[in-house]
Amino acid sequence: MKKYWWKILCVLLLLYTVIGGLLMEVPRLHILNESIRNTFFHVPMWFGMLTLLLISAIYSVLYLKTSSAVYDRYASELAKTGSLFGILGILTGMIWANYTWGSVWSGDPKQNNAAIALLIYFAYFLLRGSLKDPQQRSRIAAVYNIIAFATLIPLLYILPAQTDSLHPGSGGNATFSDIDMDNKLRAVFYPAIVGWTLLGIWLTTLGIRIQKLKDNLEYTD
Repeated sequence: MKKYWWKILCVLLLLYTVIGGLLMEVPRLHILNESIRNTFFHVPMWFGMLTLLLISAIYSVLYLKTSSAVYDRYASELAKTGSLFGILGILTGMIWANYTWGSVWSGDPKQNNAAIALLIYFAYFLLRGSLKDPQQRSRIAAVYNIIAFATLIPLLYILPAQTDSLHPGSGGNATFSDIDMDNKLRAVFYPAIVGWTLLGIWLTTLGIRIQKLKDNLEYTD
């Protein structure tokens, strides 16, 4: 039980998020209306993505310092899960945009930059797949992963804030916390961030175990 408490917590938090997020009473705001419930899914997924990709970059730094294959494996699997959360974040954002902006893709700066950020990480996986020598692959991928995360923050937060944007918190628009994040929403929103992040870590641990099995099979062959 001591080893699995955080998994139980993850399940409970996500059940709470889904049930509370879909059934609780939410503010009746112009345009947003019921779509504000996506706050419990779209936004926490992005928080989870950033957390996973940050930890991935940290493991890449550790790999460059130690050359430990374990750190390289952790960095790769965390980047995979973080990218998955990024894809889910874009998809949930597109659904939200369709109801509030009138189109699934309006060319908003934050939408475009999020897509660019994901493409940068897709290139990371292509890079890993194109290099055959394990040590060369790990070193180059580690450097690229660190640079990829360094570009993430400017793409998602700094650059969109400098231009006109429909997205809350960008282009001078107020964030949701400024206009409608009351205590009822916070009671679901913050647990949702923890729940989605724990799910990302859980998926990563599964990916690491699968990769270990593949490595062992290759070694025995």
